[in-house]
Amino acid sequence: MTESMDLKIRENSGAFLIPVRVTPRASKNEILGISDGRLRVRLQAPPVEGAANKALSVFLADVLGLPPSAVTVDRGRSGREKMLRVSHSSVTAARLTEKLLLQ
Repeated sequence: MTESMDLKIRENSGAFLIPVRVTPRASKNEILGISDGRLRVRLQAPPVEGAANKALSVFLADVLGLPPSAVTVDRGRSGREKMLRVSHSSVTAARLTEKLLLQ
């Protein structure tokens, strides 16, 4: 994989879209960094009945200091490659990048 420190966050309709690559069934929830413009995340939850999607939203909302309802899976519900939608009045692209990369 080509490593890139540029997280490709896009703004769309007042929300921010963050590309994410998820690895389910990990030993712990953690952010691994950025690869190919995507945030790489490991989750303990299995990819069954939306458990990993829910865990991803809750985990990243906690990291960002936002309510869980502010982080949703916009695309990729059944795959490892997902697009998250972060929608909250206090969010900026700079704040997102800073909080996600300081983990």
